[in-house]
Amino acid sequence: MYRDPEIAEDTRARMLAWRRDIHANPETAFEEHRTANVVANALMLMGLPVHRGLAGTGVVGTLKNGEGPSIALRADLDALNMQELGTQPHASKCVGKMHACGHDGHTAMLLGAAEHLSRHKPFKGTVHFVFQPAEENEGGGRVMVDEGLFEQFPADAVYGMHNFPSLPRGRFAIRKGTMTAFLDTFEIVVTGKGSHGAMPETGIDSVVVSAQLVNALQTIVSRRTGATDSAVVSVTQIHGGDTWNVIPETVVLRGTVRTLDPGIQDQTQAAMQQICDGVAATHGAKVALDYRRGYPGVVNTPAETDAAIAAAASLVELAQVHTDIPPAMGSEDFAFMLQKRPGAYIGIGAGEGPNDPNVHNPYYDFNDNILPLGAAYWVALVKQQLPASRDESMMR
Repeated sequence: MYRDPEIAEDTRARMLAWRRDIHANPETAFEEHRTANVVANALMLMGLPVHRGLAGTGVVGTLKNGEGPSIALRADLDALNMQELGTQPHASKCVGKMHACGHDGHTAMLLGAAEHLSRHKPFKGTVHFVFQPAEENEGGGRVMVDEGLFEQFPADAVYGMHNFPSLPRGRFAIRKGTMTAFLDTFEIVVTGKGSHGAMPETGIDSVVVSAQLVNALQTIVSRRTGATDSAVVSVTQIHGGDTWNVIPETVVLRGTVRTLDPGIQDQTQAAMQQICDGVAATHGAKVALDYRRGYPGVVNTPAETDAAIAAAASLVELAQVHTDIPPAMGSEDFAFMLQKRPGAYIGIGAGEGPNDPNVHNPYYDFNDNILPLGAAYWVALVKQQLPASRDESMMR
């Protein structure tokens, strides 16, 4: 169990309202205009100066209380392009879009922390509340950094948090070093020679070439990657052909690569190129690989990871803070912020039972029971990293 966070009842009620309103009105990458308005209006009602426009729909609110260090706290705004199948009253009103990853809850928890901190100011220094668009696939974190996030809002460290439905409520999870995978994508265009389906000998069969490529790519992990290293190579799309009796000229394969180490990332890309060249030569086809590097890995820095652990442990028993979880093969564009500033990314448990839908599931819904604890984590982190003077602490 954990201690009941000191988050006021009216703040709890507002977090619930914000969360469900945002959930019912999901917006996807770089289109979070309504969501950004909700966030900006809430921050302005707290009396915070608000900046808008980084990465188009990004919002940054700043709370300053005297001189001292500065930190940035980040939440994500965007939803996913998928149909919600849940039937709760606050289910998505937008066909084909839903908050299936909990960004609605992340936003509400950070707003709740901003409200608590702006009321009580139990710190000295500056807190930047960063609400980032386009985390899902589109790299909004990279865009905010490239457009000058930390130049406009200097921060000594940056922190992020994500809900984990697979982790029981009342627990946290984190690790030093690499916590999430490097995310790359690829497209392979196979060009053969189209022919009649009954006379394959007159052409170069791009479908057969593609089938061999799919199988050969799996040997990168099974036969070229060390057993103690981690890599995933997944072909997720195959496009080619229009009718039953024509062998198509071209087939397109697309997919994703996940690694936990830059060296393995380089090795995997080189192996894919070698396989594509070899299969092309074997069949006399053309095979063009377009390998695109995407999100880097989230790499938690040691001191900031310790700070996150201490903040979490101030709210729950230390035994409920898992400090050496295995790295995940999922990815997160918070990594771009960690490339520029030290920081840490922590998971907050959201599970109530073994049958809870996980993120990116059409029945998933953020667990509102963790809203106060999530907000309290942010508050505890700020109090720890931006301590008020002893005299002021005694007066509170």
